Amino acid sequence: MSKVRLGDLFSISSGGTPNKKNPEYYINGDIPWIKTGDLKGKYISNEIEYITEDGLINSSAKIFPRNTVLVAMYGATIGACSILPFDASTNQACAAFLPNDRVIPEYLYYFLCSKKEKFIQDGVGGAQPNISAGYLKKVEIEELSLNQQKQIAATLDQVTDLINKRKQQLEKLDELVKSRFIEMFGDPISNPMNLPVKTLKQLSVLITNGNTPKGGSENYVDKGILFIRSQNVWRNRIDLDDVAYIDDTTHHNMSKSSVHYKDILITKTGRINTENSSLGRAALYLGEDNSANINGHVYLVRLNASVIPEYVITILTSEAYRNYIRKVCVGGIDKRQINLDQVEEFPIILPSIELQTQFAAFDEATDKLKFEAKQGLEKLETLKKSLMQEYFG
Repeated sequence: MSKVRLGDLFSISSGGTPNKKNPEYYINGDIPWIKTGDLKGKYISNEIEYITEDGLINSSAKIFPRNTVLVAMYGATIGACSILPFDASTNQACAAFLPNDRVIPEYLYYFLCSKKEKFIQDGVGGAQPNISAGYLKKVEIEELSLNQQKQIAATLDQVTDLINKRKQQLEKLDELVKSRFIEMFGDPISNPMNLPVKTLKQLSVLITNGNTPKGGSENYVDKGILFIRSQNVWRNRIDLDDVAYIDDTTHHNMSKSSVHYKDILITKTGRINTENSSLGRAALYLGEDNSANINGHVYLVRLNASVIPEYVITILTSEAYRNYIRKVCVGGIDKRQINLDQVEEFPIILPSIELQTQFAAFDEATDKLKFEAKQGLEKLETLKKSLMQEYFG
């Protein structure tokens, strides 16, 4: 089969945004209004904003029918895709592919998902790169028979469903650990069991932050000592997909922030209200002593023998502690930070070492199940990528 430009197959357009100076456009509205941040899966959820008829007219947008496929064109969400399960309007950052009788929406959805990395690479502009409807019209797709399209979509649906089930399993295991903690110790901030409380400084032999070598990224090397930045520290995990490296000399000059096994790493800055905010994320480092260092946006906490690291990291990554950090952080509206003295004063409820050890054993057993689930998830994601490559090139 030959390839066809998307612009020859689809009517492609975008929406608009009602004037923010007229808040009544958003009050008692009943027209679904989709933004790029809503493109989080195959189908748009019902957790969206609504606008009024006047707001729709003001935005110069129109209502797109169900089964329209949306793709984000601007900023950090470039390439995110979803299918409309209901009639809706969109903002101007969404490209809308109206349904037709030549391509089923599920096939188009997976095709666009497969091109996300290319869309990101081809994005133009400064801090907020973008692609355009004109660019999308030139993208080529193989036009298969409807039966072939349905078979491909069904296969990818099956793999995607298995991936989602693995993710749900991991979420339930995380919830199990949180529930066990609350059962044993209660809320770590309100402390309903009246457990003794000590500051993080009292429980540590070292609390410090890293530094950025003079010259910044010019000091990075292809192989060497891990140089952990805030983007590598997530809630209870270290992500090394985008890790940098420094040489032994630079590492030696920054020996104060050399990382040891089971040190706790905490991120210093971030926006306050985003779902994956980098503000105050914490994780245990499980690598060998002195095999990593940190930059200036990461704090290092090395605990003393009176407390179990797995117990403390559960506190620091709890929802209660996330809310606590939001209250004590400082800075402007767009970006906040936690200072070193605030980290030192973090309150930690302190049950007996025996109970901490008991909880840590439960956490370790759960981690083994999570490890198996993550392995299964990685295999499924690899399979999906392989299938997408086979189907869409």
